[in-house]
Amino acid sequence: MTATVVVVGGGYGGITAARAIDEFAEVVLVEPRDTFVHNVAALRALVEPSWLDLIFLSYDNLLGNGRVIRDRAVRVDRSAVTLASGERIEPDYVVLATGSSYPFPAKVDVTESALAAKKLRTTHDALADSRGVLLLGAGPAGLELAGEIKHGWPNKSVTVVDPAPEPLSAVPFPAELRTELRRQLDELGVELVFGSPLAEQPPAEPGAFSVTTRSGERIDADLWFRCYGVVPTTDYLGEELAAARREDGALDVTSELRLSGQDHVFAIGDLTSIPETKTAKAAELHAGVVAANIRALAYEESELTHYEPAPSGISLPLGPAGGVSYSPSAGVLGAEQTSRLKGTSMRREVYTALLNLDG
Repeated sequence: MTATVVVVGGGYGGITAARAIDEFAEVVLVEPRDTFVHNVAALRALVEPSWLDLIFLSYDNLLGNGRVIRDRAVRVDRSAVTLASGERIEPDYVVLATGSSYPFPAKVDVTESALAAKKLRTTHDALADSRGVLLLGAGPAGLELAGEIKHGWPNKSVTVVDPAPEPLSAVPFPAELRTELRRQLDELGVELVFGSPLAEQPPAEPGAFSVTTRSGERIDADLWFRCYGVVPTTDYLGEELAAARREDGALDVTSELRLSGQDHVFAIGDLTSIPETKTAKAAELHAGVVAANIRALAYEESELTHYEPAPSGISLPLGPAGGVSYSPSAGVLGAEQTSRLKGTSMRREVYTALLNLDG
């Protein structure tokens, strides 16, 4: 008898897992959005509206045997997935792949692609009209947004503020990477303000404003974005499964990526408490391990695959032609190589192929 698997969430990890599991089991992908959203390129689409038609990709061709249900999981228990529509599915295995929330515009926050595109276009227009932009947070999203804005509008004032002493402070990257990153940002004319948070939050209402850091530095702008604050999406878990949830919302998993205390419930991507950088690539690697393990369990094979986190790496575009990358094997790569690796295409071709949309 063929196993039934419900994959909850159709982001990077979810589509990768569903596609792999579709080869050997009856898979149901549950996702409230009407299309896959290529969030890796969301900031590019914000600045360059021609990308708006490129980041919303249909689920229609993803599965050859299974099905995609456009619905939201409101409760997931060990043996059942209950949807907002009232449908209840009782699968043999569950893969939790609901990802995380993050402030707009790095992630779109509506489920209708037409509304998401409209919101990005409206924000693009506000950006175009602005004279100065304030970005709070010097992690990957804040720095990438700074680079995209400067590529689109070289003369626009862009200031990045972070209380940490240096960019990308959360990960111990080589000093050479930060030196190259600072060099390119300086060349673009991005102002970096480190070591002191703002004394007060910028106003919620649009329009020109001034804020100061606690160290007394004044910043003038008329548009601002918060570029920090990943929150795992795990509020739908039933009591038994919620026992694996940490205070920050992340889920403890075993080395086989099973939810702690569960044999047939898996979690992948941003949901997990695995100590690694949360990226689309990591979620895809998780998905491969989970698909292999569900196949092994369904066919009563003895060996399960164990996930080994890769060393920290990054590919951070600063517009189509700039940016920095790093991996332990390749070392620090500059603008030209980062543009070839990611900045030009934003890896869109990887996901059109996965979703069977080529040609």
